[in-house]
Amino acid sequence: MTNKSEQRRCGFATLIGAPNAGKSTLTNHLVGAKVSIVTHKVQTTRARLRGILMEDNVQVVLVDTPGIFAPRRRLDRAMVDAAWSGAREGDVILCMVDVERGLSADVERILKGLSDLNGLKALVLNKIDKTGNDTLLALTKQISELVSFDETFMISALRGHGVNDLKNWLVEKMPVGPWHFPEDQLVDAPMMLTAAEITREKIYLRLHQELPYASTVETTEWKNLDNGSVRIEQTIFVERDSQKMIVLGKGGRSIKAISQESRHELAEILDMPVHLFLFVKVRENWGDDPERYRGIGLDFPKE
Repeated sequence: MTNKSEQRRCGFATLIGAPNAGKSTLTNHLVGAKVSIVTHKVQTTRARLRGILMEDNVQVVLVDTPGIFAPRRRLDRAMVDAAWSGAREGDVILCMVDVERGLSADVERILKGLSDLNGLKALVLNKIDKTGNDTLLALTKQISELVSFDETFMISALRGHGVNDLKNWLVEKMPVGPWHFPEDQLVDAPMMLTAAEITREKIYLRLHQELPYASTVETTEWKNLDNGSVRIEQTIFVERDSQKMIVLGKGGRSIKAISQESRHELAEILDMPVHLFLFVKVRENWGDDPERYRGIGLDFPKE
């Protein structure tokens, strides 16, 4: 007989797709906790984030990647490179397609790149509650003529429809091997990065109509205090003074609201009081600064 540790299985499942296909929503649903931030703003996810799904003796490491699109700037290229790097490392690749958008140029570009990758591939058609069966079947046929997938799933990541079937398939396909993470760990990311992502989410949710894409957040200080609380300092980088004024808001109202929302969520995650201090700095062309890339977990792409 073999013991439980010898029966363990573990592998990586990488989610790729166009921006706003629903990868982060699916990751959070499968893990059962918030791993990736989710907003209506395109390209919210910037770096690869790993969420850990546990099912009996199987550990599935879900790799949530940035949306793949036609890059125009250095930051765009870094994000797309991170997504394809994650796909190459996966035991299973989940290609997510937003059925409302269908076979867009971004999806066609992704399918072309997928044809050169080995390993198991599953097509995941998301937001099926937004369209009819005829559209789903036609889209499935279009895509299958371009790439051969081992399995196809039709889901609503937001509502959970069809997600259990996908989860069961992933668990079944993981290779035999030791777990990569402790059983109670849900995310593979430094807490300082997670905290910065939470604040960035609050900024996007509150200001996504007013604030341009070019902003980022870094956790610059983290001190556990003797009274059982934590002091966190974060810097929000923007490119122009006008953007700084948007983040601050009239009389500092916006930055105060962002701080309160972020602090509340961080306190719940850490299970301790949080003292959060936010600073806004103008850093022109921060998208060309290698240090900023390290701060958000991306490799700095060369020209």
